[in-house]
Amino acid sequence: MFKRKIYDKLLEWKNESRGGTALMIEGARRVGKSTVAEAFGKNEYKSYILIDFSTASSGVRELFDDISDLNYFFLQLQLQFKTDLVVRDSLIIFDEVQLFPRARQAIKTLVKDGRYDYIETGSLISIRKNVKDILIPSEERKISMYPMDYEEFMWALGDTVTADMLRQFLESRRPLGDKLHRKQMRDFRLYMLVGGMPQAVNEYLNTNNFRRIDDIKRDIINLYEDDFRKIDITGRIGMMFDAIPAELNKNASRYQVSSVLDGERAGSVAELVAEMTDSKTVIAAYHANDPNAGLSTHKDISRFKLFLADTGLFTTLAFKDRAFTENIIYEKLLNDKLNANLGYMYENIVAQMLTANGNELFYHTFFNENTRRNYEIDFILARKNKICPVEVKSSGYRTHASLDRFSEKYSDRIGEKYLIYTKDMQKDRDVLMLPAYYVPFL
Repeated sequence: MFKRKIYDKLLEWKNESRGGTALMIEGARRVGKSTVAEAFGKNEYKSYILIDFSTASSGVRELFDDISDLNYFFLQLQLQFKTDLVVRDSLIIFDEVQLFPRARQAIKTLVKDGRYDYIETGSLISIRKNVKDILIPSEERKISMYPMDYEEFMWALGDTVTADMLRQFLESRRPLGDKLHRKQMRDFRLYMLVGGMPQAVNEYLNTNNFRRIDDIKRDIINLYEDDFRKIDITGRIGMMFDAIPAELNKNASRYQVSSVLDGERAGSVAELVAEMTDSKTVIAAYHANDPNAGLSTHKDISRFKLFLADTGLFTTLAFKDRAFTENIIYEKLLNDKLNANLGYMYENIVAQMLTANGNELFYHTFFNENTRRNYEIDFILARKNKICPVEVKSSGYRTHASLDRFSEKYSDRIGEKYLIYTKDMQKDRDVLMLPAYYVPFL
């Protein structure tokens, strides 16, 4: 198992809750939910039972038909899994619980009983078809799990030093210097290509072969598309998912639904977008009509952009028209020599990293009367009672007209201003220009 930050959050839940709540780990399939839950059971309890509802026997499922006699219920679990449960020192894991809603509904009774701790893991948890016939337990605390972030990726590669070094350099506002910066950007582009799905990272460590890694990522994408077909037989979600790289590459001010789905408009697909984001495979950034500290109160659900939750998968999806993404493409991307506009890839990785840090994503477009031009701020972060605009570039260009015009328009609301690009850290008046590898530490 790779070292994951969510493990510390599981420890925090265990120590604070003391059996008073169950923990629901939500996340896209293949992000490592089951792995971390089982490792937590092994390390932090005297015993644990993992019930995988994708493979659970009919005998196990039938136990949930009647849980009025919990003594019998727990006795049967111990017999079925050949594991002794220890009061207040055993964990029961309901894996892929969305496949068996009755187990999720049983959490209320099980938590009230208080003998053991409970962790649920699931994908597409919020889809109504999975919960329409059950009462969602109030005793359920939710936590989101994302693909491995950049720091976790570095840990997987055996680097436990760089992240802390970057934090120190960011805090002191000092550049790394050309040699160290070039190495760091190359390492960061490697993360963009491999991504944070544990299977892909493991394949990289084992084979160092981009074609093998690409095969793993294609399998994951196909798995997601199969899931989308199950919840939307019309195929519209799958079409919207596949079109994400192309839509971002247009550099338009929003996801143009009508260009993907004939006759559809953004307002008519709000439920589909919600289902995609609930699956945690997709991230949505919404237009903030009046960008202020309370960004969510100014969200325009009819104007949005979509990103993939993992940029490694985004890279593969962007070149899905090939039989496989040739190593030459990976090589040129890794060395920053591919003759293509990579702005959409950098925008996706920034969206991924900001989301992993707990930020809800917003952007803003506006027209400036003086210049007679339209401008766009790629992301807006709320920090205390201020907003921090973020402009993303895939190059070393240092111009930041959008940030300047935005700051003029909303001067009383602006905190820090960030330009994310590919060169070393520097400051241009009040704009902090940062290489992309600093985004996780903002």
